[in-house]
Amino acid sequence: MNAVGQLENYQQRWLEGDSRTAELNFAKARGELARTGRLDLVARAELIRCGTRIASLDFAPCVEYEKLAADASAEEVAYARFLAGDWQGLNADLLPGHYAELAKATDAGQRNRTAQAIADPVARLIAGALLLKRGEIMPETMALASQTASEQGWRRPLLAWLQVLAQRAEAAGDGAALAKLKRQIELVLSGKPALPVQSQRP
Repeated sequence: MNAVGQLENYQQRWLEGDSRTAELNFAKARGELARTGRLDLVARAELIRCGTRIASLDFAPCVEYEKLAADASAEEVAYARFLAGDWQGLNADLLPGHYAELAKATDAGQRNRTAQAIADPVARLIAGALLLKRGEIMPETMALASQTASEQGWRRPLLAWLQVLAQRAEAAGDGAALAKLKRQIELVLSGKPALPVQSQRP
C-alpha cells in the first residue's frame, strides 16, 4: 500500500513538472516493492513510470523494465508491448481495462474515438500519445489531450501537446493558431518549475 501511494505521488508530481520530487517518490516505491522480492511487481512499477512519461510524449525506451522482462507476468508483458506500439497479435484482454477496446479497434478512426472516450485522464493521454506515435492521431484527439492536461494542471504533458499543435499549425500555415499556441506555451512556461520545450516528433 505504501508503494501504491508513492507511485501515485510519482505520477502526479511528474505530470506537474516536478521531476526531483517525482523521482524521489518513485525511488521510495521501488524500494518498498524490492523488499517483497517480487520481480513482477517491480516490473509493473517500471511500466507505470514509462507510461507516465509517454503521457508527456516522452517515447524513450523502457530500459529498466527490459531488465526485469524475463520475470514479468503475462499482463506486464502485454502492457509493455502496448506501450511500445506493438499491437499486432496482442491479447488485448490482458491489458488494463481502459486500453482493451483501443487495442481491439480495427482502424484509426475507431481507435481515435475509443481513445477520446477513455475516462481516466492519464490513460487518455497515454492513448493519445500512442496514436501520435503510430501516425494515426486525429485533430480532435490532439485537442482533447491538450484540454485534458490543462484541466488537470499537468504542465509537462500540456507543454508537450501544445508544442505538437504548434508544429501542426506551422506546417499548415495557420499563423493565427500558431501565434495563440505560442502565447499559451509562454504562459505555461511562466510558472515554476521551468521546463524546456522541445520538439515532440515521435
